[in-house]
Amino acid sequence: QVQLVESGGGLVEPGGSLILSCAASGFDVDMYDLAWFRQAPGKEREGVACLKPRYGVELYAEAVKGRLTIARDSVKKTTFLQMNDLKLEETAVYFCAVGSACVVHENVVNASVDIWGKGTPVTVAS
Repeated sequence: QVQLVESGGGLVEPGGSLILSCAASGFDVDMYDLAWFRQAPGKEREGVACLKPRYGVELYAEAVKGRLTIARDSVKKTTFLQMNDLKLEETAVYFCAVGSACVVHENVVNASVDIWGKGTPVTVAS
């Protein structure tokens, strides 16, 4: 079964850290760009990070540069999102995705997504 399954979401205080994981199964994840998106309540989904493994390139939305880091474990077919210094406004459901053509456009990550995960909620609150 082709799927992406996120985990690691939860409640964190402002300024805190969290690591999200995304496990891939049922397909060759090495063929794709790997990305993380988020959707805050009442807002559109936006891309925050992308990893292009074939080129060793990492792309980030302007709002998260220096605080979020995307990485992968190719053996375990798992993608990670390390999030530091989280802000209240970053409360959202975080989705992992695989696809192609990751770019930064108008300060956010865009990609042509082929497969979406179902998301994991992150709440930043005191």
